[in-house]
Amino acid sequence: MATSTSASPFAAEGVVFPTAAGAPAAPSTVAPWDAPAPQHVAADAPTAVLTTAEDAADFHGIELHRHPRDHAHAGLVSALIQVVLQNASDLHVTTDAMPTIRVDGDLRPALAGGTVWDAAIVRTALESLLTPEQQQRFDEELELDFAYSLSDESRFRVNFYQQRGSLGAAFRLIPTEIKQLGDLGVPESVSTFAKLPRGLVLVTGPTGSGKSTTLAALIDLVNRTRADHIVTVEDPIEFMHQHKKSLVNQREVGHDTHSFAAALKHVLRQDPDVILIGELRDLETISVALTAAETGHLVFATLHTQSAAQTIDRVIDVFPPYQQDQVRTQLASTLQGVVCQTLLPKASGRGRVVATEIMMMTPAIGNLVREGKTYQIASSMQAGRDLGMHTMDQKLADLVNTGVVTHKAAMEKVHDREGFDRLVTRVINKSESQGLDSGIDFGDSFSGGAA
Repeated sequence: MATSTSASPFAAEGVVFPTAAGAPAAPSTVAPWDAPAPQHVAADAPTAVLTTAEDAADFHGIELHRHPRDHAHAGLVSALIQVVLQNASDLHVTTDAMPTIRVDGDLRPALAGGTVWDAAIVRTALESLLTPEQQQRFDEELELDFAYSLSDESRFRVNFYQQRGSLGAAFRLIPTEIKQLGDLGVPESVSTFAKLPRGLVLVTGPTGSGKSTTLAALIDLVNRTRADHIVTVEDPIEFMHQHKKSLVNQREVGHDTHSFAAALKHVLRQDPDVILIGELRDLETISVALTAAETGHLVFATLHTQSAAQTIDRVIDVFPPYQQDQVRTQLASTLQGVVCQTLLPKASGRGRVVATEIMMMTPAIGNLVREGKTYQIASSMQAGRDLGMHTMDQKLADLVNTGVVTHKAAMEKVHDREGFDRLVTRVINKSESQGLDSGIDFGDSFSGGAA
């Protein structure tokens, strides 16, 4: 693709946008590993070299907020614009690398023709986003979480960190629209958790699995259907909830409260009906969550665990041995459900799909928790599909059997390979089997209809 040789300092940072057929389009992105350009951008498309971030935003019809328009580093703003335009999930900025975005799970340069940013450019770009208070906090702690708004439609969760003595950052795009559970592909049984009068509900999974999105959908369902007082404690606030049928107060760590522990110490005095805890990080936070659920509140929270049994073990293991029997008893009576989730690429190659594990508390599972037999929970879940439960392996097998994901993609997420293979009823064709051996994903015969 031909690019301009303009001496503009902004162009030197790779802000070269291809245009197609009289209308702006996302840029062609050629990764160092020769990733193909997006299909909707012609290889010989004309280019537009833009001299300011505001020009780039105007070119793509994005109305920037005042700070990114007037104060933020133009190259960084342009990289954030590419996150929006290319439907990426994340932007990574670090020393001696180009700004890099994640699209459908894969990394690629954010800007066509981009150049490597050295430590000075990275620091200048990232610090242009900070208030004096945020700068001071980062200088003291060398870690910083906050939210940053590019426009009314584009908001990011941001983490600043130090690495090898230089500054780095990760930006996660937060959808402005709170989708309903069905639109997310989450099973209908999950909606029953929003109808509970009390108890603890945990949404878990690895980083980037959509936990926050699922929780936002659950809170929005409560907000639309119940006349309750909802209090959230988040770091940072991601989804902005408006008062609907419920009253919603959202507190951000570092801005509205000093810490999760400080906020949760007083939350029970704020007359809440529903409490959202962004993350169960430590013993004190978990203790408050259990107490709140035990005293008649509905509590939602997240953990970075990958199965229901692992989630229960993680909560118990946080406590010293002499308290663990008591915690098992508390969990058996207060825990109402666990939603574990992960994202997989679709067999069609277009987008990703969520796979879930759903555990509903039943008397049988409660007894297993109380007796410390969490290793038997998966068997109870497998037998409880009529109650809305299923294991991750059952869901992955369903996705393979219907051709939504490939066998290869599912195998990267399974917990019990032998059990999973027994659940898969679709015959894997020869080319896919070869793809498994060679590490190449050839898709399968169902790919065409799996978008």
